[in-house]
Amino acid sequence: MSIDGVFVFGHIYTMSMTESAQAVWFTTKGQVVIPLRLRKQFHIQDGTKAIVEATEDGILLKPVTAVTIRRLRGILKRKPGGLPLAVEMAEHKRADKELEDAKYARSTGSR
Repeated sequence: MSIDGVFVFGHIYTMSMTESAQAVWFTTKGQVVIPLRLRKQFHIQDGTKAIVEATEDGILLKPVTAVTIRRLRGILKRKPGGLPLAVEMAEHKRADKELEDAKYARSTGSR
């Protein structure tokens, strides 16, 4: 199993999968120290935020670093000539409200 740039407690998944697992300890506050070589490998610095998920294998910790953000940059770009996101969201909310109103009217018998 290969997961790009993540640490699952109990297993270390690296890009090459050639490194062995290391034990870490939790403090009474639930904190854990990620080994230096992993912090360097995944560009983790003081103050780096992470996404934490519960998985079948354990706790999955995904650092959100500048490198991660650069990779994701542009993923939500609007198509040329498309509506601005705010306008599109307003239209979506309006249509959703109309559906909810119609559903309520059917359930109560009112129009």
